[in-house]
Amino acid sequence: MPDAVLEQLLESPKLNVLFAQLQRIVSEEQARRQHFYATLHEGEKREFINGEVIVQSPVKLRHSLASYNLAMLLGAYVRRRKLGLVAHEKLLIALTRNDYEPDVCFFAADKAATFQPDQMIFPAPDFVAEVLSPSTEAIDRGVKFEDYAAHGITEYWIIDPDNERIEQYLLEGEAYTLAFKADSGVVRCRAVPGFVAPVRAVFDEAENLAALQRAVED
Repeated sequence: MPDAVLEQLLESPKLNVLFAQLQRIVSEEQARRQHFYATLHEGEKREFINGEVIVQSPVKLRHSLASYNLAMLLGAYVRRRKLGLVAHEKLLIALTRNDYEPDVCFFAADKAATFQPDQMIFPAPDFVAEVLSPSTEAIDRGVKFEDYAAHGITEYWIIDPDNERIEQYLLEGEAYTLAFKADSGVVRCRAVPGFVAPVRAVFDEAENLAALQRAVED
């Protein structure tokens, strides 16, 4: 069933004119995207979003620690059980229109097994976590929220380092629903079988170390 925007286009007498304009816009955007790929390098965090190259600013320490703590905890759990691959920050995922470098993401084993050592562009992961910052919050809650759901990413966590809170969104049909939002307790992950993360372990070093030990011993 077409969505409301498509229905409006289908009913417009200017459909063919608008379609020609869209073709031109898409063609120009694809050329910019190819240039984006051609100029990729490891020293800079860049994303391609709705036709524009977004260069990310350096993050605050609390942002860096939250993403690192989650990546360490999730990575230890996944490696111990050979469940797939966990990536932290500098890995580019290519969706149908946009390219992102999530703070933390997870690929299940069957998908990760197809990756090559020199690969630089990757498909949609099964899990993504983004850590909020003032410059990225609108994108993390806006276009990324919609895009990740549209491309079947099973689970999306939004991590608020200022309020030390985690929001867990699960894909239900074609949209995310909020399953958990708290600054304490535990988050039970759907995309990574059996993974349970104490919220405090993402923000507190001692809690993180204790959770890491449990992750490799269980």
